[in-house]
Amino acid sequence: MVPSNEDHIGPQMERNISKLTSNTVAMVLAGGRGSRLKALTDWRAKPAVPFGGKFRIIDFPMSNCINSGIRRISVVTQYKSHSLQRHLQRGWSFMSGQFGEFVEVLPAQQRQGEGWYTGTADAVYQNLDIVRHYNPDYVVILAGDHIYKMDYGKMIAAHVAKDADITVGCIPVPLEEAKAFGVMAINDESRIVEFAEKPENPKAMPDDASQALASMGIYVFSAQYLRDRLKEDAADESSTHDFGHDLIPHAIEHDNAFAFPFMDANTSASGYWRDVGTIDAYWEANINLAEISPDLNLYDKNWPIWTNQEQLPPAKFAFDDDDRRGMAVDSMISGGCLITGSTIRHSVLFSNVRVHSYSIVQDAVVLPDVEIRHNCRIKRCVIDKGAIIPDGTVIGEDPVEDAKRFYVSENGIVLVTPEMLGQNLHEA
Repeated sequence: MVPSNEDHIGPQMERNISKLTSNTVAMVLAGGRGSRLKALTDWRAKPAVPFGGKFRIIDFPMSNCINSGIRRISVVTQYKSHSLQRHLQRGWSFMSGQFGEFVEVLPAQQRQGEGWYTGTADAVYQNLDIVRHYNPDYVVILAGDHIYKMDYGKMIAAHVAKDADITVGCIPVPLEEAKAFGVMAINDESRIVEFAEKPENPKAMPDDASQALASMGIYVFSAQYLRDRLKEDAADESSTHDFGHDLIPHAIEHDNAFAFPFMDANTSASGYWRDVGTIDAYWEANINLAEISPDLNLYDKNWPIWTNQEQLPPAKFAFDDDDRRGMAVDSMISGGCLITGSTIRHSVLFSNVRVHSYSIVQDAVVLPDVEIRHNCRIKRCVIDKGAIIPDGTVIGEDPVEDAKRFYVSENGIVLVTPEMLGQNLHEA
C-alpha cells in the first residue's frame, strides 16, 4: 500500500473561527529571557529564538491568533527585545489598520510611578490603558515562548458557555516535569479547585499517577473582570503581581475559574504543546521535525505558520563522488543552504547554512548563517546563528572534550555559540 502524505507530514487542523474572536484582544507576553536555554538567549529573548528551520518561537502563538480569527494582537516585550521587534516589524506587518487589525509592540515604558515589569500580571496592568482603548469583550493572555497549534476560538466559546471570569488552558505533563509549571486540580465541571505555581511536589492527576495537569500559560479573561482584578492586585503590596502566583489562586477562591483541556481535534488526545525551555527540549523538538511522521505538522495548509519570509535561493547540493557527495537524508534543509560534498543526516538546517566538503552532520540543529568548514564531524548539537566551525572540528563524540569548549546538557546535547569559538559577533 502506498503511504499517504499524512503519513509523512501529520494530520491537518480544521479551522473553526468563532464570532466571539472579533471582539477579542490578544496579549502575547514575550519579555522573558528563558535562562534555561543558556547562551542561546544571551543576545535575544526566548520568543525570538529560531525554531523549525525558518521560524521563530513567537511565530507559533502569533499564527494561532491569526488562524483563530484574532487579529488584534499586542506583544509585550522587555529583555533584549531588538531581535524580536525587528522580526515582528518585518514578518508581521501585513495586518491592515484600515480594518481594525494590528500587531503592536508594547515595551516596558517606565512611565511615571512604574518601573520594569515585575511579573506577568504587572506587564498587562501597565498596559491597561491601551487595552481599554480597544474596548474588547475578552482578553486572551498568551505566553510567547511555546510551540503548539491551537484554536483559541474554541477556548473563548467554552469560557462564555461557562460564564467564567478566567479560563486557563491546561494539558497533562509528566509528573517529573510538572514542577516547572502551574499545576491544577479540577472537578467534573472543569472548575479549578486547586492551583500551585511551580510546586516542589506536584500533585498527580486522579486517573493517572504519572502525570499532572499543568497550565499552558494561556488565559481567557472577561475584559472587565481583568481590569478590576489587575487594579486590585496592583494596589496589594504583598502581591508578586503574577498570574500564576496571585491572580489565579484568588480567582479560584472568590470567582469563576475554569480549565480548558487542550485536545487534538483529530484524535481527542492531548494536543501537541512543547515548552522548549531547555537545550535538551529545544533540540528534541527541532530534531523531531526531521522524523518521517513528526509530532508537529508544519505542512498543514489549513493552519499555516506565518513568519518573516526572507528572499533566498533554493537549497543546493553539489558533487556526486563516492567520497565527496552532497546529500541530506531524513533532514529539513532551508532556503539559501549550500551542501557541497558533505553528508547531512537526521538534522535541521536553518537558512543560509554552508557545509563544506568531507564533513558529516548528524542529529544536529544548525541555526541561520552557520558555516561548517572541511573535514568536520558534527553530532547531537545545537549551533547558534553565525558560528563558523573551523576545519577538522569534532563535536558530539567526546563529552569531556566538548565540555572544555562548549556547554553540554544533561542528555549530552552540545550547545555551540560564536562566542565559545572566540568569534565575538556581538561586540560593540
